[in-house]
Amino acid sequence: MSVLALTNIGKLLTGDIQNPVSKFNTIVVKDGKIAKVGNGDILKNFKVEKTVDAAGMTVSPGFIDSHVHTVLGDYTPRQKTQDYLIGAVHGGVTTFISAGECHTPGRPKDPAGTKALAILAHKSFDNLRSTGLKVHGGVLILEKGLVEADFAEMAKEGVWLVGEVGLGSVKKPEDAKPMVEWAKKYGMKVAMHTGGTSIPGSSTVTADDVIAVQPTVVSHINGGPTAVAPKEIEKLINTTDLTLEIVQCGNPKIAQLVVNKLNEKGALNRLIFGNDSPSGTGIIPLGVLRTMSYVASMCGIPAEKVVAMATGNTAKTYGLNTGLIEEGKDADLVIMDAPMGSIASDAMGALEAGDLPGVAMVIVDGEIIVTKSRNTPPSTRKYTVK
Repeated sequence: MSVLALTNIGKLLTGDIQNPVSKFNTIVVKDGKIAKVGNGDILKNFKVEKTVDAAGMTVSPGFIDSHVHTVLGDYTPRQKTQDYLIGAVHGGVTTFISAGECHTPGRPKDPAGTKALAILAHKSFDNLRSTGLKVHGGVLILEKGLVEADFAEMAKEGVWLVGEVGLGSVKKPEDAKPMVEWAKKYGMKVAMHTGGTSIPGSSTVTADDVIAVQPTVVSHINGGPTAVAPKEIEKLINTTDLTLEIVQCGNPKIAQLVVNKLNEKGALNRLIFGNDSPSGTGIIPLGVLRTMSYVASMCGIPAEKVVAMATGNTAKTYGLNTGLIEEGKDADLVIMDAPMGSIASDAMGALEAGDLPGVAMVIVDGEIIVTKSRNTPPSTRKYTVK
């Protein structure tokens, strides 16, 4: 049984937006799970095989990208790019949630074909975990003709996500609502396209449409790229308790409005972050980190809470065993620091200054995947491993 210890942590972030900073400085990982969180004295209870001295840097749960459009493997035909997912891992993302494999060339749009694609992608990404990519792919895109038995069949095969409602032929709330109810009956989580059209075949979705359908997540409320109108934003915030997602590829002015309105209501637990990539905007490997920096620096939200939006909030929304520094959770962790040359003294100060932290190490399921980010600036301090 492998045991990894992280010691000398300067600031330990929990991922819990209600209690974002831990008083402890040591984590013990055993067989890919967080076994114990405490101070240095906890090490005597374990036979530690490898120790990472964090040198006073910040440790947080791995970030979760709540909105990617995968196809199969680490390649996107949308932007003809290889290794874009691993590029995001170098930005601290340890979990990806597909919003639908809509960029699949020749994507089937009949009931049998849309089911087959979802099952194939789900099982394919499950088999890809050994590379360090934790991708929840295989997402059903709703097409006309699907019946309840189809949802039961897919749930049996492990499919548990429904892609953005509106990407397929099912666009009207009266058509989507019964399918969403079937999906929820079989334990599935549902995302719903919101705002203006993003790609040919998608449709404009209003607040009333969302309220009628009741998805799990209101996708890219700040636009993908065309945003929901401000009055529609306020309606969704004030009349529902739905989870709202802002994305890197969206409208920054509306993103700020969403953050401010949720903050006024004391409801920042409803906010999650996605990249919405690959898209027409392109591929931004540090998209989640950039959104975190934007919210911390331009919206005045403490960086520790912003980290929780990118970790624990998303994990709780989707029922994932990650995103929180708690015993029994998957050991998906990021070590980060102020980047060299920053005015800040640590990673959280960097985010609040509008900088991107230097990602020093990324751990997925207890395995060290990144030893030095290829995309962020280098960290000010250096960890040691023994």
